[in-house]
Amino acid sequence: MPATLATTVTELPESRVRVAVQIPTTAVEQSIERKARELGGSLKLPGFRRGKVPAPLVIQRLGREAIMEEAVRDSLGGWYVQALDSAGIVPVGDPEVKLGELPERGGDLEFSFEIGVLPKASLGQYSGLEVGRAEPGVPDEQIDGEIDQLRDRLARLETAERPAEQGDFVVLDYVGSLVADDGASEPFEGGEGRDQLIELGSGRLIEGFERGLLGASAGESRALELKFPDDYPRDELAGRAASFEIEVKEVKRKELPDADDDLAVDTGFDSIQELREDIRRRLLEVQEKEIEEEFRQAALDAAVDQATVEVPAALVEGRAREMWERMLHSLSHRGISREAYLGISGRSEQESLDELAPSAERALRREAVLTAIVQAESIEPSEDELLESLAATAEREGVPAEELLERLRDAGRLEELREDLAARHALDLVALRAKPIPLEQARAREQLWTPEKERAERAREGAEGAPAAEPQQSGGLWTPDR
Repeated sequence: MPATLATTVTELPESRVRVAVQIPTTAVEQSIERKARELGGSLKLPGFRRGKVPAPLVIQRLGREAIMEEAVRDSLGGWYVQALDSAGIVPVGDPEVKLGELPERGGDLEFSFEIGVLPKASLGQYSGLEVGRAEPGVPDEQIDGEIDQLRDRLARLETAERPAEQGDFVVLDYVGSLVADDGASEPFEGGEGRDQLIELGSGRLIEGFERGLLGASAGESRALELKFPDDYPRDELAGRAASFEIEVKEVKRKELPDADDDLAVDTGFDSIQELREDIRRRLLEVQEKEIEEEFRQAALDAAVDQATVEVPAALVEGRAREMWERMLHSLSHRGISREAYLGISGRSEQESLDELAPSAERALRREAVLTAIVQAESIEPSEDELLESLAATAEREGVPAEELLERLRDAGRLEELREDLAARHALDLVALRAKPIPLEQARAREQLWTPEKERAERAREGAEGAPAAEPQQSGGLWTPDR
């Protein structure tokens, strides 16, 4: 990657920019030489061992222009990333890249790209906003539910001298065979099991297997005619008819321990009351964190509502596609392909993108407002704050935070970390300055019409090119100030 490159940014309508990039000739020559050495690894020339052909000879043999084309193609992605950093823009969506003529020896390389950028926000009020905040509280019913889950985990299985019921466990042997269209059957791999413990009603087996065991008693034999689902993970079984010969050996029922002091002692507490208080405390901790995060987001959304942000449709589409691709990338790590997800969801890719559009627009508005607050408040994270933000990652990787910081600096990603931390500080500031009010009061206010709300809405719609709302008719509900 070149040490320096020159960029010129031209603002375009609808939150887009054109970035002209000039790559110095030294960087172009380094890229060509690097590519020549790579190609020389497979080139055989008399008098040279494989992989030892000097770059000038490779260029002479293969042609400078051909090597330059491959070198530029390999380097363009890295130059694009560096150009973004040099231009100081936050991209949204995919770029439209235009590459100029390849330069003669000693000339600079020029290319340009157009891309959407984070829209600019015109801030309204963002300090002292009244924002609804829920009050933490754990009802006894929720604690009862946690106790029931604990009892279920500590349950014992006891032999039941009766036919199997929903929720029981059945010990059985089975032999399965695939059934052809002509009625012939043949065993299949994995179709036989001994002393298998099956929970009736768990939904873990193919449709009809568990239901077919209801009412069975120990010592009873049953034959089930079933079909594997069309989307069964094993392709050789998917959609195939199958028969199962089953021998029921034992029926077991689940015996739950009583919710008493003995249960508490088994889990490390002196009494059931002490256990319940511990559950309440842990649930409150989780709830308080959730409430705090919801309050922060609500405070930010209140600031967004006070701001004016023009978000073109193309920008929303670009961000929605970014979100879509990130989701697919995450799913791929779990073995779910794009095609498989679309089949499971029952939606087309465009329908999925349309569904993501509201979230994409909301994210863009939030980011734009946070960026504007960072500028208005001159927020600039210090070196110590950057190191502190890397502490947890450094501990996981077993390296000093200073080393991680240097890695980011060398990779050109330090500014990305700085911007992310500045945005978090801006969100901290908005939440800190917000005035909490009861959640019910905040929800009631959302239903009220006020002249201020109408003016703000008309201003936003006008800025976004939408038709302005009609004035509220007399008789609309309005209470001044409160």
